[in-house]
Parts: sequence; structure tokens; C-alpha cells
Amino acid sequence: MSAAVMPRHARDARALATSVYLPRTADALALAMSTYGIPLLVLAATGSAELTGTAFALEWIPRLAAFGWAGSVVDRRGAAIVLHLASLVRALALAAGAVLLHFHPSGTTATVTVMVVAATTGVFSEFGYIAAETAGAAASRRAGTRAHRVQAVLLGIDQTATLAGPALAGVLLLAGPPTMLAVITALSLLAAILALRTPPSPVAPARAPKKGHLAGLGTGWRTIRAVPAPPSPVAPARAPKKGHLAGLGTGWRTIRAVPALGWLVAGLTLSNLASGVLQAAGPVIVVQRLGQTTTAVGLLWSAAAAATIITVALCRFAIDRVGLWPVGAACAAIASLACFAAAWAPDYWTYLVLVAALMAAEGGMSVVLRTVRSRLIPAAGQFGSALSVSILILLLPFPLAGILTALTPPCALGYVITACAALQAIGLAWAFTQLRTDPSLRT
Repeated sequence: MSAAVMPRHARDARALATSVYLPRTADALALAMSTYGIPLLVLAATGSAELTGTAFALEWIPRLAAFGWAGSVVDRRGAAIVLHLASLVRALALAAGAVLLHFHPSGTTATVTVMVVAATTGVFSEFGYIAAETAGAAASRRAGTRAHRVQAVLLGIDQTATLAGPALAGVLLLAGPPTMLAVITALSLLAAILALRTPPSPVAPARAPKKGHLAGLGTGWRTIRAVPAPPSPVAPARAPKKGHLAGLGTGWRTIRAVPALGWLVAGLTLSNLASGVLQAAGPVIVVQRLGQTTTAVGLLWSAAAAATIITVALCRFAIDRVGLWPVGAACAAIASLACFAAAWAPDYWTYLVLVAALMAAEGGMSVVLRTVRSRLIPAAGQFGSALSVSILILLLPFPLAGILTALTPPCALGYVITACAALQAIGLAWAFTQLRTDPSLRT
């Protein structure tokens, strides 16, 4: 069927696939392979739980530091060009790492190389992620009342990448670290090429830039502040305070006036601490406590991603029928119970099922968050900065999770996970209790 006679919804679907979904797929797969593969490299090379946790933290700390630049750069330059350049530079960094590991396959040089590659690729991956999310949010807004369907597809792409990434990384690790990094390099180059088909996104009007990369965070906080909380009245405009950190303080005060966004971000941040500890400690628990191989670690996260994909697909239909709040609340309950049980799982297969249930439930809550976020954050040249701030808050627990894993003896990880599960349950219960009657969670 030619494009001229193709129904409009079919043309829209094809345009989304080529301009948004395909670049997102290549970028997400490269990110998943590096995120889960590099800690496995460290554990395989050193056998050290401390270095594995440190590597996890080193992956996330530079990513968080990049958010101040990433959102403002996307707002000024557009999603397409940022995604293209970020993927291209990440490919160059990975290629350099593959060459170094080819000549220095073990020892201190190999360990340092892997950790530097983790930090470097993490920075550019966040630039690409913010750009891809900005393009996806624009597609959601064009979809109107079907926004949650677009977000479910995007989340499904992410989880499919998480399904394939760890397993593929584990298999490629058998052929050697240079081979694994070479494949991730190829995927990054593919993402850079496909990004050229992404439609240009709205950009902010030119104005005198603030000094320091925290200016992007301040812009994001002010944008979140500008979102009215229906049916509450809009606060009168105030002159911005001076100083780079003033926007952060203003944002903390005003995000509380945006119930759906504020409470969801708060609850999911505590939930991410629990899942982050499970991710950071996963190689140690599976290999050292449960007596499995590094391949079993990849199988664990692939099973979790498969369960999440199924959950996300079911959430699309469940939200159509019962609304956002019931689906989010049910997922929150399942996540809390699964995390408590996973802390003391007696064997590998029980642990796998419980972690898969936790990650699947978090996937359902992510659909709710993404849908609400795309509705409440305005698009006019500021979405990238506001998105950066909301994601920054959600990801802050991950480097903390790596540090906790590095400082905790393997025999005591169960107690740390239990404490994190308690915080998760309290945070999610309070958040969804507050959100029960919020208008923005009604489909």
C-alpha cells in the first residue's frame, strides 16, 4: 500500500517507528549492555565484591553529573542532533576501550580501563537518553488521550533492550571483553545513524546563558514549578533568585504543589533505592552467595526484563479500563512484597522469580509516571531541562546503592536489602495514598 492511500493512523505508526522507536531501540540496547556488562567484567576480572559495587557507583555518578548539561543542551540544540552526537562520541570511547583491553586483557590496567569506560559512556548515554525521552514525550503529546500507549511502547523498547542486553553481554563476555565492547560500539554507531531520522524538537529561544552546568537544573526546577496542580490556583510569578542553586531551592518548595508529579517521583525514588541495591549486589549474591556463574546473572536480568515487558503490555489495557491510579497502586504493592522476600531468597530460582516480579511491578509504575510526566511538563523549549531534573531525582539512589554494596560484607546484604524494602514500602504506600483522588491520574 502506497503512502498516499495508507490510513492516517498507519502513517503515524510508521513515522513513529522510523523516527522515534528505532533510534530508541539501538540506543537502549547499547546502554543495557554497558550497564549490566561492565560490572560483570569487573567481578570476573577481580572477584571482588567491593570493586563490583565501586564500578556500579562509577557508572552512575558521572551520569547524574551530566544531567545539568544534558537537559539544557537538548533544549538549545534539539533532540535529534544531541542523540546523534552523544551516540557517536560513546562509540568512540567504547572503541578506545576495546583496543586497550585487547593489549591489556588483565591486571590493573584492564580494571582501570573498564571503570573509565563505564564512567565515560555513562555521561554520553545520559545525553542520548534525555534526547530520546524528549522525542518520545513529543510523540506522546501528539497522541493525545492515547499518550499512555506511546509511553508503553517506549518502556517496552527499554525493557526489551534490558532483556537482550544482559544475556548478550554475558555470551559476548565468553569471547572476551574486547569483543563485547566492539559490539556495543557497533550499536552506538547504528543509533547515531538512525538519530538523523528523528524529527527536530522545539528549542528554547536564545538568551544570555548562566554560568555553570547547574543552570540546566535550575531551568528544569522552574519549569516543574510552572506546572499548575489542578484544581489549585496558579501561584503568581516571582522574580527569580540570584545564584546557581536558587532554582533547586525554589523547585523543592514548589514541586510539593504539583501532587501527581511530586508524590510519584518521591515514591519511586525510594523504590529505586531498593531495586538499585538489588542490581548492584546482584552479581555478588548470585555468584558468591547462591553459587551460580556470571551467565546466571545475565539470565536473572533477562528474566526480569521479560516479565516487565509482559507487565507493560498488560498495563496498557488495564489503564484503559480502570485508570492510572489502580494500576499504579497494585504495582506498588507487588514491588514492596517482592523486595522483602528477595532479601532472604533460599535459592537462585526463587531469587530470580522475586526479582523479576519486583522489576515488572516497577515497570508498571514507570508507565504511570511517564504518562503523568508527559501531561504535566510543558513542551515549549523547556521539556529537556525539566525532564533532566525529574530523572535526576529518580536516579540519585543508584550510586548510593553501589556505595552500600561496596561497604557491606556479602553475608550482610540481606539486612541492607530488607531495610531498603521497608523504605520502599513506606514511600510507595504514602505516595499512592496521597494520589488516590488526584485528577491527573484519571485516564
